[in-house]
Amino acid sequence: MDSSHLYQNDSRLQSEKDEVDSSPNRPDMDRNPSPPTSDDEEEQKEDSIGSTVYSKHWFFSTLTRLIQFVTEKDKSQPAGGYEEISMELDEDLENDICKVWDMSMNEEVALFLKEFNAPEIFLGIISKSKCNRLTEICVGILGNMACFQETCIAISKNEDLGDVLLLLMCDTDPPTLLETTRLLLTCVSRVDVVSTWLERIRKCPSVRDHLCFIMSSSTNGDLLVKVGELVDKLFDVDEELMIEWINPGCQQTATSENDNEETPPVLGLVPSLLEAAKQLKNDSPEGLEVYMHTLQLVSTVDEGIHSIVQYPEDAKQTYEFLFDLACRNLCQPDDPPVIIQEQKIILYSVLTVMFVMFASQTDQEYTAIRKNLALIGSLSRILENQEMCPRKSQDKSLPDQAEPEDDVTEENFHLKILKDVCCEFLSTILSQLTKENILEALKEGHITEETSLCALRTLLPLYGTSVNSFIEVLGEADPTLAETLKKEINADSDS
Repeated sequence: MDSSHLYQNDSRLQSEKDEVDSSPNRPDMDRNPSPPTSDDEEEQKEDSIGSTVYSKHWFFSTLTRLIQFVTEKDKSQPAGGYEEISMELDEDLENDICKVWDMSMNEEVALFLKEFNAPEIFLGIISKSKCNRLTEICVGILGNMACFQETCIAISKNEDLGDVLLLLMCDTDPPTLLETTRLLLTCVSRVDVVSTWLERIRKCPSVRDHLCFIMSSSTNGDLLVKVGELVDKLFDVDEELMIEWINPGCQQTATSENDNEETPPVLGLVPSLLEAAKQLKNDSPEGLEVYMHTLQLVSTVDEGIHSIVQYPEDAKQTYEFLFDLACRNLCQPDDPPVIIQEQKIILYSVLTVMFVMFASQTDQEYTAIRKNLALIGSLSRILENQEMCPRKSQDKSLPDQAEPEDDVTEENFHLKILKDVCCEFLSTILSQLTKENILEALKEGHITEETSLCALRTLLPLYGTSVNSFIEVLGEADPTLAETLKKEINADSDS
C-alpha cells in the first residue's frame, strides 16, 4: 500500500518542533518534562494535555522524530531489491516512544493523540516499518487508545488501519502478535464497534488460519491466552462466524490427490484449541479455562459436535484430555470445598463437552462405562462440595459487605448450570452400571456411602428412575450398602 499520504501531519509536527526549538529557556524536549514549577506554571499549564502534566510539545517532538526516522529508513531501502535495511531504533528514540506508550493509558492523552490524528500517523509508520519493536510499540499505543470509547470508535472507523491490523496477524514476531491481538480483543469487546470488526474479520478468512496456526504451534503463554480470549469473544458474540470457522476444520484430513502439494493443509479449529489448552494446562489456569469455554461454545452447534467426534482417534485424545482434567486435576479429594467457586466455569465447560461426546459416541471404547467409573467419584464430589460450600450471599452478615446483586446472580447461575450438567451426566452413568462395574467402582473407591448418599439426594426427585436402577444393581453387589442408602433416602423423603 502507498502510505505516503499518511504523513500529511508531518509539516504540522515540524512547525511545532521548530516552535519548541526556537523557544528560549525550554527544557530538553527529548524527554517528557517534569511537573511545572511555580516559575513557569502558566506556561506549563498551556502546554499540558488536559489536567495532566504531560507536554504537548514533547509529544509533537517525539512523533516528528519518529516519522523522520521511518521516512529516512524507507528512502534508504534499495529500489526493487530483495535486501532490506534494518530499522534498528536508537535507545533514546525507543525510550521516548515507550513513554508515549505508557502515557497513552491516560484517557486525556489518548484523546489528544486522536485529535492529532495519531491513528493515521501510526498506520503510516506500521506500513513502512521494518522493525519489529517499532511495530509492537505503535500497535501497543493504539491498543491503549482503544480502551476508551471515543478513541476506539476513531480507530475502528479507519478502514486502512483495520485491514493492516488484520494483516499483522500473519506476523512472526510474538510481541507484535500479542499487542495486535490485545487491540482486536479490546475492539470486539465494545458493543458500539463490534459489528464493524466482525464484518472486517469475516471478509478476511486468513485471520482464522493465522489464529489456528498460533494456537497449534506457539509456546508463548501470554500470546496463547490472549488469542484464546479473542477467539472465545468472537464465538460468543457471533455464532455464524463460529460455524464458518468450524467447517474448514472438518476437511482437515480429507485431502484430494489433485491438491497442490505446496498448499499448506487447513488446520482444524478443534485440534488447534486443544493443542493450546495442553500447552497452558500446567502454567495458566486462566488460559486453560478460556480454551475450555471456547470448546464448550463449539459443542453447542451440530457442526461443532461433528468436528469434535468425526475422527475416532482425535476424539479419543480429546476425551482423554478432558477426562484427565475432570478426574485428576480439578476438584480433587484433598481440595477444600470452596475450590468449587474457583473452578465452576472450567468444570462446567469440561463436563459439558465430555457429556456431549459420551452421549453421542456410545459405540466408542473411550465412552465405555468401565472406562468412566472414576467419573462417578468426581461428579459426586462436585455435588458434595456444592452442598458444603455456601453461597457468598449467605456468608455476608452485614449490609455493607453484601455482594452486588448482579454478581450473586451470576455466581449462582454458574453453580446451577454446573450442578445441572453433573446431575445429568451422573444419572446417565448410574443407569448403565452393571454389577461388575459397581464392584470395581467400590474396590477403587469411586463409590462410597458418604459420596453416594449426597449424590443420590441431589439427583432426587428429578432423576428417580436412575437412582432406583442404581440401588437395585448395587443390591446385587453390596446388599448392606444398598439397604443403608435406601433407608437414608426414604428417611429424607418422610421428613
